[in-house]
Amino acid sequence: MFTAAGTVKASQETLDGLERWRELNPLQQPTYLDAAELEEALAELRQQPPLIFAGEADVLTQHIAKASRGEAFILAGGDCAETFADATADQISRRVQTILQMAAILTYGGSVPVVKMGRMAGQFAKPRSAETETRDGVTLPSYRGDIVNSHEFTEEARRHDPRRLLEAYNTSASTLNLIRAFTTGGFADLRFVHQWNRGFLSANENYMRYERTAAEIDRALKFMEACGADFQNLRSVEFFAAHEALLLEYERALTRIDSRTGEPYGTSGHFLWIGERTRDIDGAHVDFLSRVKNPIGVKLGPTATADDALRLAEKLDPHGTPGRLTFITRMGAETVRERLPKLLASVDLPHVTWVCDPMHGNTITSSNGFKTRRFEDVMSEVSGFFDAHAEAGTIPGGLHMELTGDDVTEVMGGGAEIDEEGLRRRYETRVDPRLNHDQSLEMAFQVAEYLTSH
Repeated sequence: MFTAAGTVKASQETLDGLERWRELNPLQQPTYLDAAELEEALAELRQQPPLIFAGEADVLTQHIAKASRGEAFILAGGDCAETFADATADQISRRVQTILQMAAILTYGGSVPVVKMGRMAGQFAKPRSAETETRDGVTLPSYRGDIVNSHEFTEEARRHDPRRLLEAYNTSASTLNLIRAFTTGGFADLRFVHQWNRGFLSANENYMRYERTAAEIDRALKFMEACGADFQNLRSVEFFAAHEALLLEYERALTRIDSRTGEPYGTSGHFLWIGERTRDIDGAHVDFLSRVKNPIGVKLGPTATADDALRLAEKLDPHGTPGRLTFITRMGAETVRERLPKLLASVDLPHVTWVCDPMHGNTITSSNGFKTRRFEDVMSEVSGFFDAHAEAGTIPGGLHMELTGDDVTEVMGGGAEIDEEGLRRRYETRVDPRLNHDQSLEMAFQVAEYLTSH
């Protein structure tokens, strides 16, 4: 346990509560064959410094609270499942660039502050619908993300390896270090908004449109500078790390007691969420995250009922703290306009923040065998999300999506007009298809219009 001398200590009741999840048959957990090897890895994790600090998580809670009131907008984006191999400076910087560009478009076009979160520095685990995968008569454990096993289809690669927990921690630490360098060292200075497009610039309309927006921002800033405005606060941005808190052994090992209050915080990331598959009100994931003080999210799919949402809120946010709880809806383009307005009308929780995940409800398989999504379906769910909130008189608080800064071809459609055959060009994801940089900018421009029209 990471502690400091002379600090407030947690009560025994608090510490005992952090272990209760073990009694609740946690779902989607790895099967480690060597208990001693697992304990050795966990013991080492418990001695590591926290990846984030409690005060940072509290600041994020305050920002999310503003989003619940319509005073800010959340933008959370990044890989479906990070890999150790892709945690390079170039790839991390492109993801950060993409989010910064989207945020600039939303801030300028939608006239709203943007809370920036990356599905980064911790998004290494993925829930799976089946425990095993069979190819050519060979059955092996499913790939569960780099924190558990490797994507290669061999017996050794697919073994659930507890040493990967340490590699996930180390990779997260180096990723966070780089993100902090990018966002506080002048890279994110809004006065250099043109530079964020460097390396992406092409004849594509979305890039050209971004350049026009950047030019408008530049002119506005020069006008304000001429008027004597102080731009010191533009030199850096706050950028928070988010991931699904799926592997409970990992999350427990990185739980630390806040020296100010004696309360537990998950220090693996600023924002932790519970997935659609693990949101059982009596389940291990809900119980564990109810006990840490981070801002947390819960995915709500098309089967979610008002009773589900109300019970989750009572369990996870019994004091009704603004910014503590975010519901991330993933209804699907075909059902969002039918189901989301009814859910919003039945859940009167103004302190809860509502965010749209337009990706997971719109996954299809192309005729040539690729797991993909249609950009038009993704945007249809986003527009349905805004329409539903307008109908219910509630606040659309943000977006949560899978994207990359790379020029991949994983989602069909958009300005680039990727078709089924086009998926073959650069289909690189290990799990779920992601918006590429161009599609991400296109989404940002459309959402900026929704923000001003709703």
